[in-house]
Amino acid sequence: MNVVIIGLGAIGRMIVDGVAGDESPVRLAGVAVRPARAEEARAELVSDIAVFTSPEEIVAARPDMVVECAGQAALRQYGEALLSSGLDLMVVATGALADGDYRARLLAAAEKGGARLHVPAGATAGLDGLGALKAGGLDKVTYVSTKPSHAWKGTPAEQAFDLENLSESTVIYEGRAEAAALDYPQNANLAATIALAGAGFDNTFVRLVADPHAVTNCGRIEAEGKFGHMIMEMRGQPMASNPKTSAVTALSLIYALNKETGRFVI
Repeated sequence: MNVVIIGLGAIGRMIVDGVAGDESPVRLAGVAVRPARAEEARAELVSDIAVFTSPEEIVAARPDMVVECAGQAALRQYGEALLSSGLDLMVVATGALADGDYRARLLAAAEKGGARLHVPAGATAGLDGLGALKAGGLDKVTYVSTKPSHAWKGTPAEQAFDLENLSESTVIYEGRAEAAALDYPQNANLAATIALAGAGFDNTFVRLVADPHAVTNCGRIEAEGKFGHMIMEMRGQPMASNPKTSAVTALSLIYALNKETGRFVI
C-alpha cells in the first residue's frame, strides 16, 4: 500500500521510521510539508520518498492512503481536496470534526469522491467497546485527559492557571466535547474521536487535568450503556519532542496502516 503522510513533526517522523524496511507492507511514497520546509524535508528523507507542498501534488501522485498528522489547520487545508478526488484519508486532528459544518463538508467530499475518512484510535483504546455499547444504546460517556502541567502550555489553560507552579492535580476544563476539541487542538483531539465513536457530542462529558506529578499522558473513558458499563484507561509516554502528544498516537497510525493491508484482521 502506497501512503503519503501530511506533516513531518514528531508523529510524522515516527511513522517514517515505523514503516521503513522491505518487510513493511506499507510503502511511504511521499511526505507533504509547508513550502518553506520542502528543501529541509528532501535533505532528511531517502531519495525515493517524494516531498509535496500542495493537495494537487498529492492527488496527482494517486497514493492508496493519505495520513494527516500535522494538526487541524493542515486537515482543513488538505481534507476536502483529497477526499473529493477519491483519496482515502486517515486523520489525527479529529478535533476539527467537532465543527459540525466542517465535518459535513468532509463527508460530502468523501461521498463525491467515493473515498473513506478513517479515524484511528490515537492515544486511546476501547473504541470498539464504545461502538458495541452504542449499538445497544449508549447513555453517557465521560472522558478524562490528565497530562503533566507543562503539556498544557500554549493552551487557554496557560492564561487561566499558573501552570509552572501548580502543586496538585488541577482541573483546567470541564464541559462538552466540542469546546475541548476545538479550544485545545493539540491536546484534546481525542475528545472528538470518543464523542464520534460513542454517545455523540451531546452526551460526552470531558474533563482536562493538569497534574504536576504526572509522568505519563493518561486518558480514561467511562461509558454507561443499556447493555453494559465500560471503564478504560490508557497511560502513554509523551513524545520527547512534543509532550502534548503520546507516542501511542503514532503507533496507532502504524497499526491502522498495517491493518489495512492484512488478510487476517482483528
